[in-house]
Amino acid sequence: MTSVSQRFEQLRDRAQCALIPFITAGDPDLQTTAEALRVLDRSGADLIELGVPYSDPLADGPVIQAAATRALERGTRLDAVLEMVQQVSPTLRSPIILFTYYNPILNRGIERFLQQAADAGVRGVVVPDLPLEEAESLLRPAATAGIEVTLLIAPTSPKERILAIAQQSQGFIYLVSTTGVTGIRTQVQSRVKELLLDLRTVTDKPIGVGFGISQPEHARQVMEWGADAAIVGSAFVKRLADGTPQQGLRSIEEFCHSLKVSLRAS
Repeated sequence: MTSVSQRFEQLRDRAQCALIPFITAGDPDLQTTAEALRVLDRSGADLIELGVPYSDPLADGPVIQAAATRALERGTRLDAVLEMVQQVSPTLRSPIILFTYYNPILNRGIERFLQQAADAGVRGVVVPDLPLEEAESLLRPAATAGIEVTLLIAPTSPKERILAIAQQSQGFIYLVSTTGVTGIRTQVQSRVKELLLDLRTVTDKPIGVGFGISQPEHARQVMEWGADAAIVGSAFVKRLADGTPQQGLRSIEEFCHSLKVSLRAS
């Protein structure tokens, strides 16, 4: 099974920018989530972020918060999410990255959570509320389990903290394009270009840009600025939630294709 790092190496060898869609597990239901993973995998996704619904998602904007609330109200829980991933992951080309908050990991037990995730076929984890000072408690056991933990860099981070996060992050570095929560925005802040240049001076690890990328032109913009991946969340979650499940699946398929085309354009 391909790791997150291996997928980025493959793409770098081909001089390609990765597309990383995000969807929320269990919205509208786990059966639809499983099919959405298959749709995204065959429609241009290179890796896929799967959000575990959480009751207090501090980093998520209104679209993803609403999706998580709906999923929780319908009974979606971590065990069911992992069971679904275990069934689907062997059929996917794209490595699965779980997006989850730290408290559910601690409640389950770090090593137990990581082993269960690895057994299900999860290849990476993003924990938006994991502070750098506590990252080592997750990084070491994750390496043992074969899971890469990707850390986030905020646009307001000082240079010394950016360096420390870049050194610790596994798989790739998640560069947050804007202050605040996730969500659909009309443009990508030009500050991202400066941050990408700054990061390139301290690391050769792949850099993915997320939070606020919602249109093909946004993805192309961050690619031209030097990003190794465009991470698109709320725009996928909103499309999947609109209309019937089948309509939502068709919508994310078309959108995924359009994003991939924008990243392939010369």
